[in-house]
Amino acid sequence: MSNKLVETIMGAVVLLITGSFLFFAFSNTGVSGTGGTTYYAVFDKIDGLAIGGEVKISGINVGTITGQRLDKETFGAVVEMNIDDSIQLPEDTFAKITSEGLLGGNYLVLDPGGSDVMLEEGDEITETQGAVDFLGILSKFAGSGDGE
Repeated sequence: MSNKLVETIMGAVVLLITGSFLFFAFSNTGVSGTGGTTYYAVFDKIDGLAIGGEVKISGINVGTITGQRLDKETFGAVVEMNIDDSIQLPEDTFAKITSEGLLGGNYLVLDPGGSDVMLEEGDEITETQGAVDFLGILSKFAGSGDGE
């Protein structure tokens, strides 16, 4: 009888620890099931930009990347992002993909413009700059010697 009581207590402890890990993970990753405004942006390339990645304005996380797809007509990479409802983006907002460092991942930076006209739900951010290929730049720099 006491053996079953110990097993039951241990099972409860395992469930409590698992629940606390899940709570910690969801509260610290910014995953949210509530609303937000969806915007789209088309880039020439989005290397290293992942679904669930951060969208930042002035270094502050304001949203997440919620989808990626290829535009079959233009062959551009369409990125879907969900931005906090309290943030109104001007129509001349600039979106660029930035690296966290030489070995870090990429995230999306929004640079709001000065227009008085605001983007609506589902609108496209037209001014974009794609991901920079650091390895390509490094290989060009390393191979740029004149052989002397």
